[in-house]
Amino acid sequence: MFSRIRSDVQCILDRDPAARSRWEVLTCYPGLHAVVLHRLAHGSWTLGLKWLGRFISHISRGLTGIEIHPAAKIGERVFFDHAMGVVVGETAEIGDGCTIYQGVTLGGTSLYKGAKRHPTLGKDVVIGAGAKVLGGFTVGDGAKVGSNAVVTKPVPAGATAVGNPARIIHAETDAKREETASKMGFSAYGVTQNDDPVSQAMRGLIDNAATQEHQIALLWQAIEQLSSGQALPVRVPNDAARKEQFEAARINQLLEE
Repeated sequence: MFSRIRSDVQCILDRDPAARSRWEVLTCYPGLHAVVLHRLAHGSWTLGLKWLGRFISHISRGLTGIEIHPAAKIGERVFFDHAMGVVVGETAEIGDGCTIYQGVTLGGTSLYKGAKRHPTLGKDVVIGAGAKVLGGFTVGDGAKVGSNAVVTKPVPAGATAVGNPARIIHAETDAKREETASKMGFSAYGVTQNDDPVSQAMRGLIDNAATQEHQIALLWQAIEQLSSGQALPVRVPNDAARKEQFEAARINQLLEE
């Protein structure tokens, strides 16, 4: 028991730069208190002392702000960072080395008793603040769930889930997309001081579309010049765009409003 507590304390010291000493972690970190109290509640639950397990869980909720069902399974070195408002359901499983931030819900979408209703987190999973992981599926080892994401389907190992509803971003695909996006002058998933990534992506696409519009207009002008000097002139459709009509500046302005 004491060796597990030492391991829990050390993992907090390793992951939280604000932690200054073991004594501070032992006395001032509700995430650690919630894990220790959950082990007591879970032990009571597995021994058949259901009411006692729920009561310990209830006391822990009042003391720490973290609600963990006594039947939930939690591995070693799990860190609830800040973690006020975290809810962990009955059939949830949290693997070793996971980090869970405040406002996270590991919830279920089924009302059938005895069914696997809550998610299973693999090893070293990171769940961002405010994220909701709902359902009896698995989040693979080393995966990440972005802040405020709503995840309702499995997340492969090493992947990242972002958005509502969450979309899955694979590590290799993400790296390529970031490389391409940086060439266009924006970061696909980063956050800047004065902008958000979706707005930046839209602006990049708009600028790219405006460039294509310009190139098309130049091509039609070149075709008309070539056709004027030939015996059999090339017929240009009446509806062909000979002038640029794409108003990139106007659409960018709408994004800013």
